[in-house]
Amino acid sequence: MTLQNFLKTLKTVKKSYPSGLSSKPYQPLPDLISQILTTSKPLDASTISDLNPTTFQYILTNPDLKASKCFRFFNLVIKNQSLVSFKPDLQAHLTLTCRLLKARLFSDAEATLKSVSVDESLRYPFLVIASAVENCCFESKVITKFYNLMLKVYSDNGKFGEVLKTFDYMKNNGIKIDERTCTVHLIALKGADELGLALQFFYQMVETGIEISVYSLTAVVDGLCRNGDVKKGREIVGEMADRGIKASIITYNIMIDACAKRWDFEELDLVLGLMEKAGVEFNVETFKFLIDGYTSYGKINEAGRLIGEMHDKGLKVDTYLYNLMINRYCKLGSIENVLLLFDRMSNRGVKPNADTYWLLINGHSKVGEMEMAMKFVNEMQKKGFELDKVMYDMLIDRFCQNGMVGEAFELRIEMERKGFHSDMYLCNQMGKLLCEIYQTEKAKMLLNIMIKRGVCPKAVSFTSAIS
Repeated sequence: MTLQNFLKTLKTVKKSYPSGLSSKPYQPLPDLISQILTTSKPLDASTISDLNPTTFQYILTNPDLKASKCFRFFNLVIKNQSLVSFKPDLQAHLTLTCRLLKARLFSDAEATLKSVSVDESLRYPFLVIASAVENCCFESKVITKFYNLMLKVYSDNGKFGEVLKTFDYMKNNGIKIDERTCTVHLIALKGADELGLALQFFYQMVETGIEISVYSLTAVVDGLCRNGDVKKGREIVGEMADRGIKASIITYNIMIDACAKRWDFEELDLVLGLMEKAGVEFNVETFKFLIDGYTSYGKINEAGRLIGEMHDKGLKVDTYLYNLMINRYCKLGSIENVLLLFDRMSNRGVKPNADTYWLLINGHSKVGEMEMAMKFVNEMQKKGFELDKVMYDMLIDRFCQNGMVGEAFELRIEMERKGFHSDMYLCNQMGKLLCEIYQTEKAKMLLNIMIKRGVCPKAVSFTSAIS
């Protein structure tokens, strides 16, 4: 029996059984739908031309047909609108959505609901959908899933006003609101930079009696901190603590990081005080945020104390944290403290990396200690780290600044041997200095290199000195 013949039979059966339908005429339906779905041939008018809204609704509600097949058949009809005399209406969409939710086919249910709630081509107002779903679903668990899915669909598609309508409807009609769905909505509001709406929605959650999770709290605090309002975030954490909702270390780290980056140490002390009161211990990330903030501001002693505390607690101290302190000491010109810190770092088993050596070489050469700088260059190379072009250019420049043009010239030869081309400005600078100490042969070599690289001899400042 084809689907067309089945539909004709169904019409006859309905006329013969006015008060109810025998189960026998329905038996072939699952097999017929399966046959249509598995055929490789394109549909033609004879296949589904007799399909009408009533029989279509029957197919969607037939208990012998799996929800997944209903979904596939539904999409088949949608894609072949020219072959049928009607368009699936709101009731058909909602019936299918509820069946899919009951079968736990959530992504298919979301796609179906989205087409009538947010898509421009076929969109119904929330209250129309809410009124219609009452005629499609009678199981409270499925109704709860349906409205939570609606909230998610509206949120994912930026329909924040509709989210509030859905939320209020659920609250007023005693439909359980899933806190996780609310968390996802808070994150969506934060991503859309709708901080005011996020705060409003969060307090609505609190007032409704929803059991607030640390994830919802953290989402709101993160949004506030990103917006620079750490104080408000701290106040909400304190307020929620009074309600028995404890913030996590992640929540506190967000506030600590925001304070440290803004050098707002007054607010930072208040956050740390709140954290101590709550009995939340520092983790490695907490120490990193604090050390980064203290070193960038110049509170080097506080940073050093925290590194010591990390070692005492057996926490892993990354090379990066020592590099932060070394960098700060170098900026202050405190080379003695740089060396002391480097020794302490080695004694504690923290291995220097390429960035560590860059800081040491740059710091020593900056204050004219070229011998120590080259000592660290050699140590660096023995450990498998190589100089890059930036480091070569920097060292050549520093040698020239300190009147050590011979060393600069030799370093340039090493640099070229490793495939790097020295900066033309530095070549010009070396050439002038070589001429000043009558090393014209080396100056001529530099001039030839510059000319080969396309520099006009007239642009070279030491050409006349060579002559």
